[in-house]
Amino acid sequence: MPTVEELYRNYGILADATEQVSQHKDAYQVILDGVKGGTKEKRLAAQFIPKFFKHFPELADSAINAQLDLCEDEDVSIRRQAIKELPQFATGENLPRVADILTQLLQTDDSAEFNLVNNALLSIFKMDAKGTLGGLFSQILQGEDIVRERAIKFLSTKLKTLPDEVLTKEVEELILTESKKVLEDVTGEEFVLFMKILSGLKSLQTVSGRQQLVELVAEQADLEQTFNPSDPDCVDRLLQCTRQAVPLFSKNVHSTRFVTYFCEQVLPNLGTLTTPVEGLDIQLEVLKLLAEMSSFCGDMEKLETNLRKLFDKLLEYIPLPPEEAENGENAGNEEPKLQFSYVECLLYSFHQLGRKLPDFLTAKLNAEKLKDFKIRLQYFARGLQVYIRQLRLALQGKTGEALKTEENKIKVVALKITNNINVLIKDLFHIPPSYKSAVTLSWKPVQKVEIGQKRANEDATSGSPPKKSPAGPKRDARQIYNPPSGKYSSNLGNFNYEQRGAFRGSRGGRGWGARGNRSRGRLY
Repeated sequence: MPTVEELYRNYGILADATEQVSQHKDAYQVILDGVKGGTKEKRLAAQFIPKFFKHFPELADSAINAQLDLCEDEDVSIRRQAIKELPQFATGENLPRVADILTQLLQTDDSAEFNLVNNALLSIFKMDAKGTLGGLFSQILQGEDIVRERAIKFLSTKLKTLPDEVLTKEVEELILTESKKVLEDVTGEEFVLFMKILSGLKSLQTVSGRQQLVELVAEQADLEQTFNPSDPDCVDRLLQCTRQAVPLFSKNVHSTRFVTYFCEQVLPNLGTLTTPVEGLDIQLEVLKLLAEMSSFCGDMEKLETNLRKLFDKLLEYIPLPPEEAENGENAGNEEPKLQFSYVECLLYSFHQLGRKLPDFLTAKLNAEKLKDFKIRLQYFARGLQVYIRQLRLALQGKTGEALKTEENKIKVVALKITNNINVLIKDLFHIPPSYKSAVTLSWKPVQKVEIGQKRANEDATSGSPPKKSPAGPKRDARQIYNPPSGKYSSNLGNFNYEQRGAFRGSRGGRGWGARGNRSRGRLY
């Protein structure tokens, strides 16, 4: 076991040897033996071993193992020094192994060590991105759960910081290939992180790239399987996946497969949906997702059938007027509740899909059913107008800070919802029904209207507060607006389904479950 003096002496031999350094194998071996000494000897070894590592390829394994011993030392200062020097070992065929080691070291609970590991990984990433990814994905696929979790988070936070010359097309292709392997067995939170990783890759910003991502999400969502509304995990998985798919849809990347599944499998079971997420209006969440997707639906095979299912579900939320007694009073005990949030979603979805079959109401429905629909719409529209007047009166004259109170924020959203419904109902009252108006869903940011495009809801919003962008609830707010009690009442809300941690259980079964049958990871 060498002393401090012996370590310095052998260091001097190697430093003075310059080009003949590789001839002094014995001197380097003495430095390697320094890891067996005391604290001072170990600190010196942590610095000296990497300095001359490249000159002794025949001792590469011994040198790396010696440095690893120091990375696991009880003395935190020795560990930090050893970790800091690890990138110097990342040469040639050793780099994937160093990346693998550093990935395992992410499990440290010491914040300073953790930062050193992150910096070291970034350092070798810039040397050889593919080799580093090999080490990271090796641990993601085979490592301990804590290592897997932190390796995924490393990729989701650090990849976007790397320059273009590091993240080449070939590197991004490798990330996609390896990610697909991981996605065969993931939890909900892991899936969200991987979608964040993949959607940030330059090569997947194209139409074909976005289409690839949609197909990945569709596979995770199990759209080929029969939907089970009584299984909370099944419901959560579908919503989680759909949430990831929605931002990917566009006029060129269609949502048809998802919209079809929602119409055929989910809408008929809307009333029996279950979720483990406390406080979530699961039915409203589903309807909001359907509404967002309906704008980008392409050609649908069973359009009439699915439009009818959507129409029937809409009827459930647009009640018939209550029967009146002979004296003109309401024969029932109370007026039906008007559920404006639900109706906004369903009416918008129907309006979007109806454009593809514009004669549905006039040619596909019998006269009696069309008459019934118009009676319901008229009744709903009357209640809507009363409610819009109430909201406008409540918001009249309020600007700036006054509109920022929670109560007024919710009223502003309520006015958006009712205005949207008003515009869509007007379209359907045209003869024949029209599908030309464009509205922005109440929970979405207002889009700029292109020159020449009709601002469909201009007349509906003319009585709203000043054109300053309304400070509506944020997307993660879960609030219900309960309007003043009276003739017309409803529940209005702006719900958002939390995207993280919504799936129960660990990995396994068809993804999203336990990964208990795999190996528990490799040791260095």
